[in-house]
Amino acid sequence: MSVLPIVAYGDAVLRKTCKKIEKDYPDLDNLIQNMFDTMYHAEGVGLAAPQIGLSLRLFVIDTIQLVDEKDNESPNTGFKKVFINPEILEESGKEWAYEEGCLSIPKVREIVHRKEHIKIRYFDENFTEHTDEFTDIHARVIQHEYDHIEGILFTDHISVIKKRLLKGKLDKISKGKVKIHYRMRFPS
Repeated sequence: MSVLPIVAYGDAVLRKTCKKIEKDYPDLDNLIQNMFDTMYHAEGVGLAAPQIGLSLRLFVIDTIQLVDEKDNESPNTGFKKVFINPEILEESGKEWAYEEGCLSIPKVREIVHRKEHIKIRYFDENFTEHTDEFTDIHARVIQHEYDHIEGILFTDHISVIKKRLLKGKLDKISKGKVKIHYRMRFPS
């Protein structure tokens, strides 16, 4: 198990459009496992490569625990997946509001509006291509992580007024003035 530091708000890597991963990317299996380990250690449900300092079109998601916590009476419909070189083909349905947070922006949560349905093409950890559709919370988690590989943060989806109100908190995070239970890498 290798838990990596999570890149904090303010680091330039979080604002880059990421590069595609080639099938022969060195030690990809290990990178994917380290990303899951890091995500679980930080108690997240998704983690994108830029959040560990790599400008790669890769993210991992595990919504199983999220679904269990949301409605423990329904059968588990969560999933654990690797998304390599994903491309959102379609976003549809009504926009709905949900309070989002981010491991790179600890202790900040805001209401974000996103479409309820997506269609996405991606490769899994074996470089098998898939085209799948997701709805509700699953679509939201994917959209959030997909934003990361496009250089977009969830705070980019909130109003100008809310951004102004958060400025102090975001500045503190970028300067390393935040207490969190997982390792972080702060901008220098």
